[in-house]
Amino acid sequence: MQWGVYIHIPFCRQKCFYCDFPSYAGQENLMEAYVEALCQQVRIQGLSYRQRWGRPATIYMGGGTPTALPRPLMARLLTVVGEIFGEGFDEFTVECNPGTVDADFFQVLRGGGVNRLSFGVQSFQDELLQRIGRIHSKDEAIVAVEGAQKAGFSNISVDLMYGLPGQRLSDLQASVVQVQALAVPHISIYGLQVEAGTVFGKLSEQGRLVLPTEEESEAMYDYMTTKLPQLGYERYEVSNFARRGWASRHNQSYWQDVPYLGLGAAAHSYLAGKRYAAVASIGDYIAGIEENGEVWSLEEEPTLEHAMEEFAFLALRTTTGLSRRVFAQKFQRNLDAVYGKVMAELAQKGLLQVDDEGCRLTEKGFKYGNLAFTEFILD
Repeated sequence: MQWGVYIHIPFCRQKCFYCDFPSYAGQENLMEAYVEALCQQVRIQGLSYRQRWGRPATIYMGGGTPTALPRPLMARLLTVVGEIFGEGFDEFTVECNPGTVDADFFQVLRGGGVNRLSFGVQSFQDELLQRIGRIHSKDEAIVAVEGAQKAGFSNISVDLMYGLPGQRLSDLQASVVQVQALAVPHISIYGLQVEAGTVFGKLSEQGRLVLPTEEESEAMYDYMTTKLPQLGYERYEVSNFARRGWASRHNQSYWQDVPYLGLGAAAHSYLAGKRYAAVASIGDYIAGIEENGEVWSLEEEPTLEHAMEEFAFLALRTTTGLSRRVFAQKFQRNLDAVYGKVMAELAQKGLLQVDDEGCRLTEKGFKYGNLAFTEFILD
């Protein structure tokens, strides 16, 4: 059975100003206890699912900043992961902050079976990096990616962002040129979302956050969706572009209804059609593992309608789109019977392409995706 594993490392050296992910700075004193609790969860829950479903196809370690862990703790965690889940995964990704890695750290990762790295660079302009709370510089990002390549990593992704405070189209263009020069096979580009509770959220509430205009952000979006394919990066999901054969297998599994086991504080799991969430607090997570191993709660019992909505949303994020055959197999429902009217209306607006295989967003549909997704909500 195909399935994946997500491992959450909730530590950061500094919280980025836009980030609302469950991650914490200044809690280094909890790292050792956290890794020990995480190893215990891997040994118990991880082993249980390994025995039930076989070896997972993919593993993804995210955060937070996984590479904020000291090398000995990362080595310990990778050793336990290898003991329980095996070796030789199709894809084992670790997220990296360029300001937290060096040649020795890369050797720890390679020795632990990691074969893909995802670098959160966001921009190659130092002024922008400082403005969004990143701890690394442009030069450190370049050195980190090149260091990973020298260490033997070829499957490397770089994250970029657009719509940042003070960012111009020329800044994004320069960042794309720099990524191309680094010859990485995968690029993720995300538009800034101002979330409540973040530094940017508070600044926005105070009227002190100055962002590019809607027209400027749209120009950045248009540039990346046009330029990246010209450079050989094919779009395969809303925010993800890759050279042929280098799309992220783990991320694709999220959009293809593949089950995954989430390990660690705040980690989410999707098992047997149900979604579970672990406690977000590092202290509560450690205590829960030490006491009885109970750190999960069922988010909700999905109705058929909710399951169909979610399946449609996730499938439509990809360029392959929503398959009639797969939808019918999963829900014993004809796609046209459920969404025929919606698909026809969105196709008329130029947001959706419909054919015998199913439907997928057009370029216009990707640009205005929220308008399309809203129509797939069932009453």
